[in-house]
Amino acid sequence: MSFTSDTKKELLGIETDQCCKVASLSAMMAINGYLSLSSDGMRIVFQTTSLPIARKTIQMFKALYPVTVDVLSKKGVRLQKKNQYMMIVKEKVNMIIRELGLMDEEHGFAQTIDDSIIQKDCCKRSFLRGAFLAGGSVNHPHSSSYHLEIAVPNSGFAEDLMDLMNEFELKAKVHKKKRGFLVYIKDSEKIADFLRLAGASTALFTYEDERIKRDFVNSITRVMNMEIANQNKTFEAANRQLKNIEIIEKLVDESKLPKSVKEAMFLRKTYPEASLVELSELSAKHYPKKISKSGLNHRFRNINEIAREAIEEYEK
Repeated sequence: MSFTSDTKKELLGIETDQCCKVASLSAMMAINGYLSLSSDGMRIVFQTTSLPIARKTIQMFKALYPVTVDVLSKKGVRLQKKNQYMMIVKEKVNMIIRELGLMDEEHGFAQTIDDSIIQKDCCKRSFLRGAFLAGGSVNHPHSSSYHLEIAVPNSGFAEDLMDLMNEFELKAKVHKKKRGFLVYIKDSEKIADFLRLAGASTALFTYEDERIKRDFVNSITRVMNMEIANQNKTFEAANRQLKNIEIIEKLVDESKLPKSVKEAMFLRKTYPEASLVELSELSAKHYPKKISKSGLNHRFRNINEIAREAIEEYEK
């Protein structure tokens, strides 16, 4: 099973109070539900490809309302096409739509989130849980990027859902798709916060464990890359210094060189791969007084300058 499937399976097992059932069902209906007019009159239809979510929807309808829920199943006809499950409610439609806050007289069906449905903090969390169950997915923390998204049908609901998520400082954003909208989170810590808010404690533990492992590996990799880069810079600088020393030895009278320059030349030739810090420490083995890193740096700049002047003089 995918990480999304495991997370939804855990969320489906959470039991809540009646007010939170209303909030969850409202979110699920807003995302995967619609109104349908038939010869029998107005019907509420909820559609999903997940049998466990279909069962949960039926349970919530029956727990909240004394109605019959008809179930239709359509087999997928295309390759790897999942079965479609449709839950149809024909009774007390107007009352259910009103109590679930699904109809806005100005905007229509499920175009906004009704504030009366999410008055309590627990109901806000339940609404987010229902929204994720209906249209959500989350990348496994093994993947190369962190991403949680909820697909919703219209812009009004998307903006309201984003605002609700950002009440919990989740840094959610909205993206327009060809069909519908995505409310998404990219920040790994905020995804963890969403899982915590929704009540997916086991998924949260798995997510955090994998995230910490991944971040640790990434940190080690960054440190190693920095060390390799620094080592390469040391080698390049040392090679330039050795080449300049070779030029000086060929073109310059050693008796005319300052004592400090001779000392730096000796150290570099003796320890060709050492960094300036290492050369500074090693200098104490050869001279009465340790040469500082800055002192060595100054001496090697002098060596570079002497080599440059020697080449210019030679080429005249």
